[in-house]
Amino acid sequence: MKRLGTLIKKDSNRRSFLKGGMVAAGAATMGAGLLKGGLSAFGRDRGDELTEGDVAILRLLAAAELIEADLWQQYSELGGTQDSEVSGVNGGNPLYMAALQILDGDMSQYVHDNTDDELSHVAFLNAYLEFKGQKQVDFDKFRTLPSSQATGAKQIGRLTNLTQLSVDTRFWTRYRSTTNPDLGGGPFDQAVPSLNVGQHPAIPRSDADTKGSTLDNPPNSITTHLQAIAFTAGFHFAFIEQAGTSLYATLAQKVTSREVLRILLSIGGSEIMHFQTWQDKAGNALPLTDVDPITHASVTFTNLAQGQPETLQANLIMPEPCDFIRKGLPQCAIIRPTGPRQLDAVGAITGFISDGLFIGQPAAFQTMLLEMAKEADGTQHGL
Repeated sequence: MKRLGTLIKKDSNRRSFLKGGMVAAGAATMGAGLLKGGLSAFGRDRGDELTEGDVAILRLLAAAELIEADLWQQYSELGGTQDSEVSGVNGGNPLYMAALQILDGDMSQYVHDNTDDELSHVAFLNAYLEFKGQKQVDFDKFRTLPSSQATGAKQIGRLTNLTQLSVDTRFWTRYRSTTNPDLGGGPFDQAVPSLNVGQHPAIPRSDADTKGSTLDNPPNSITTHLQAIAFTAGFHFAFIEQAGTSLYATLAQKVTSREVLRILLSIGGSEIMHFQTWQDKAGNALPLTDVDPITHASVTFTNLAQGQPETLQANLIMPEPCDFIRKGLPQCAIIRPTGPRQLDAVGAITGFISDGLFIGQPAAFQTMLLEMAKEADGTQHGL
C-alpha cells in the first residue's frame, strides 16, 4: 500500500498549502463570502455540505474500493506489468502471465492499469472524506490472510482470498439478455456453470500450480491446470467490475451533494470501462476441463465464440436493449441492475462474500461490511 499512503500524504500536504494560502490571501476575500458564480471562498458550492447519507455512501464505496485494491494488487503482482509502486520488484510470475495472455496479449498491461485505477479510487475517496472532516476507512487490522507462495507474490497480509473462489458468471447472460432484473427479468444462466460450484483458485497458490510449464515452450504448452487458473481469473475480473458498475449507478440515486454525485458518476464510469474490457477478454477462454489437486473442484470452460445461443455469444459485448423504468416503454441499452435490492450495497457485499473473497477472515469483518452496506442502502436523498 506504499502508493496509497503516498497519494494520501501528497493530498494532505496540498490541502495544508491551500489552507495556508487562503489565510494569507487576507480578510477581504473571506469577508466577501462568495466568489463569482456563487462559489464560497473555498471553491465549494454553498449547498454542497455532506449529509449523513452522503458520508455513509462514501464510506461504503471506500470500503469496497479497499477490497478491490487488495485483490487487484495480488493479481498484478503475479500477472501484471511490473513497477515499484503497484506490483513490486519481484518481476511477476512469467508462467501465470503467459497463461493470462491466452485471453489477450495485453492482459498484463490491463491488469496493471486496473490495479492502478483501484488504488487511485481508494486514495481519493479516503482523502475526500478527510477533507470533509470525516473519518477515513481503514482495514489494516484485517490484513491477516496469507499471500500466494508463488514466484512474484509479495509476502504481506491480505484482505481477500483468491484461492477458493465460487465465481457467479450470470452477469454474462444478464447483459446479453433483452430482460432486466430490475423488472423481474431472468433467470440468467451461468456462462461457466462449474465456476459457481466448489472452490477454485484464480492465482497460483505456489509454484506447484505452474509445474510442468517452461518459458521455452509455446503458450499452448502451459499446463491445463495453470490455464484453468488463468481462465478463472479472467471471469473473476469481470465479476468484480460488474458489481462496481451497478453499485455506483445505484447509490448515485441516493446522494444529496452535487459534488458527491459528480464523484460517483465519474468513478462509476471508470468501473464500466473495466467491466467492458474484462467481459470481452473472458470470452477468449479456450475449451478445457481441469480438476484442482487441492480442492478437487472441477471446472469446464467451453468455446463461447462458436455455436452458442445469443445470451452466451462471446462477441456480444455491448449490452442488449432491455425494458427500463417500466414495461411498455421502448427497450433501451443500459447498465443493469440499478434498482433497489439488486446489486445495491448489500447486494454487492453479499456477492463478495458468496464469491469466497473473505474465506479465512473473522465473521466480524463480514458483519462490519454488511452494516456499512445497510447504512448506505438506507440513505434517503436529503438526509
